[in-house]
Amino acid sequence: MTRLCVLTMAVFRLAVAGTAASPSVTFQKDVLPILQKNCQTCHRPGEVAPFSLMSYADARPWAKAIKVAVVSQQMPPWFADPKVGHFSNERRLTETQIATLVSWANNGAPEGDPKDAPAPLKFVDGWNIKPDLQIEMPAEFHVPATGTIDYQYMLVKTNFPQDMWVSAAEMRPGNSKVVHHGEAWIRPPGAKWMADATPGVSYPSQQMKRGPGDGLEILGKFNPGLGDQTFDFGSSAKFVPKGSDIVFEIHYTSVGTPQTSKSVVGLVLAKNLPKLRYVTSYGPIGNNLVIEPNDDNGEVVSEMTAQFDSKLVYIQPHMHVRGKDYEVRLVYPTGETQTVFRGRFDFNWQLGYDLEKQLTIPKGTKVQGIAHYDNSANNKWNPDPAKEVVWGLQNWEEMQNCFMGFLIDSSVDPEKLFKASGPSVLQRVIGRGGPTQAFLQ
Repeated sequence: MTRLCVLTMAVFRLAVAGTAASPSVTFQKDVLPILQKNCQTCHRPGEVAPFSLMSYADARPWAKAIKVAVVSQQMPPWFADPKVGHFSNERRLTETQIATLVSWANNGAPEGDPKDAPAPLKFVDGWNIKPDLQIEMPAEFHVPATGTIDYQYMLVKTNFPQDMWVSAAEMRPGNSKVVHHGEAWIRPPGAKWMADATPGVSYPSQQMKRGPGDGLEILGKFNPGLGDQTFDFGSSAKFVPKGSDIVFEIHYTSVGTPQTSKSVVGLVLAKNLPKLRYVTSYGPIGNNLVIEPNDDNGEVVSEMTAQFDSKLVYIQPHMHVRGKDYEVRLVYPTGETQTVFRGRFDFNWQLGYDLEKQLTIPKGTKVQGIAHYDNSANNKWNPDPAKEVVWGLQNWEEMQNCFMGFLIDSSVDPEKLFKASGPSVLQRVIGRGGPTQAFLQ
């Protein structure tokens, strides 16, 4: 049975169920709890979603659109294959929840009694976390109305007076219209990267290439739909050495009118000294990718090998507008192979997946990334199906990598945790303004 037939049958079944259901389904009693749990993180003022779902007045005009979105499983965005892996931050709706939303829409979207509503969720000044510390870019970046904008880097001289352990972080874009994505990097003392940079001045990536041995690591990051990142997986946290500074890396896109933006990262500090260190890896990198013109299923495979024991806790695939799906496969030293993640990729919702259970990665394990791309005219986001595509920073180019979170012993050097496969892979990446070589020596 084709995927279209299955989807058609699901729509028919749920529509019939919704029509036959009791009209007693109301927004305040039945719908609002579902929206609170699964939707309001993004669908509230100041967030990435285009409209709010905080109240009945907000949601009522969108009742039919909500029905279509949940039946087609477009919302809430969640792309992991349910047959591969289990994730603690899963946002997939149950059939009962979908049927409730369909019934509500089919029966005129009644409000019900406001007394039946659950208590409203409390968000801290727009944050998804309650930050102990906020670090903001010291100056705005002026985004031109048109043109391609190189990745920008801005140094913040934090010079932390003591070692810090961070249990959660969240990066907030100053202007979500123009911030495509961004990272806040830890620059430890002694790093040569941006050593001569003036704090508060934005530098293009071609002037600020990262080199080996700088010990750089992502502290917090922003992607549409990503939200905050947790580093506490049972007495673990991210380490920020005394004397470190923060560097904001931002990918801006022009929107037809001049704009400004000044982003910020919020940190939740660990209450106790953790037993394990959380590190963020770029994962296997397929920077030598070539996707042929009109290829609707181009495949790119990348690989890295573990040099120490660790535990995998987080997966976030990264591609651009031709990205179709991504798989993470482990090849253990015993020869056993295990697929730990498989899922669709949507450039507009670049999600991260927290593993429900920590996965042991023994020394010698190969971590493989298998990505597929649609470079055909059937891909509505494809800017030019007739063009051969290679690695590049801009959206019309492509990438193949996967941000991964690992737990390691504090004695392990994070920069030596994995070794990349393929000759001169890092030199090519760094030379083109791509990822740091951290974790991939």
